[in-house]
Amino acid sequence: MEHIQLSSFQENLFATIEAVRLTERPILVTQNGKSLVKIVPVPTAESSWLGSMQGSGRILSDLLAADDEPVVWDVLAE
Repeated sequence: MEHIQLSSFQENLFATIEAVRLTERPILVTQNGKSLVKIVPVPTAESSWLGSMQGSGRILSDLLAADDEPVVWDVLAE
């Protein structure tokens, strides 16, 4: 992870934020060798896994209808 001094971050605020946005890599802001904050990019819609499978499945039959011939499981038959 890239580190940047607080004074440099203050001088180049917009450029630093733009670099994080474009590279999608976080930057750690430090002062006197101590970590202050981590600047992280906001996840884009393309990189989110939520909803990524939408529209890819098909329902082939009625999921709630009773089966014509009930199957007795071996565990229940004992």
